[in-house]
Amino acid sequence: MPATRLIIIRHGETEWNVEGRLMGQLDSRLTPAGVAQAGRLAGRLGGVNVHALYSSDLGRAETTAQTIVGESGSLVSDDRLRERHMGIFQGLTVAEMRSLHPQARAEYETRGGVAAAPEGESVMQHLSRTVDFLHDAVARHGGGTVAVVTHGGMLRTLLQYVLGIPYTATLRFRRPNAALNVFTYQSGRWELDTWGDVAHLDGLSALDHPNV
Repeated sequence: MPATRLIIIRHGETEWNVEGRLMGQLDSRLTPAGVAQAGRLAGRLGGVNVHALYSSDLGRAETTAQTIVGESGSLVSDDRLRERHMGIFQGLTVAEMRSLHPQARAEYETRGGVAAAPEGESVMQHLSRTVDFLHDAVARHGGGTVAVVTHGGMLRTLLQYVLGIPYTATLRFRRPNAALNVFTYQSGRWELDTWGDVAHLDGLSALDHPNV
């Protein structure tokens, strides 16, 4: 069977992205730049033969995906694509976490962010539902191209899963809003083809690329 291609996209820029707030499974509206990013994504994917478009059911992802697919297109929401639940840290900046929950934040940082924040979800729990969705997508659309609008946490765990990077490793890669990240699956093996492609955002100023 030909390789199945998955185009994984982080949602457009949000107000809480700009404020440095950890969203988790809370939500935040797209900024004007985020709306523009979604429009650029629609143009970029317009010439791609996408067999299916899936989205996290959180508002910031659904808004981005709906812009891509348009009013008459088919979009499937799936709660397995949600951002990792970050428990008591959701909605806070790092400074606020350290001020309001100093012991919990210190323990979380000591563990490298792998274990669950209080009342939250661990990296491995998040990865399990992410991979479960991806294998379902491959089973349904084998040999085709699938676009998925999701979140930065999903991209991080997926990249580490595919490349075998320890989940405790220090983050040394960016996950730009509205970038294209392409993975392929064939003969039981995942591979990374493209990471952080923002060519369609050329000239658009936003948090991830303020100087263009």
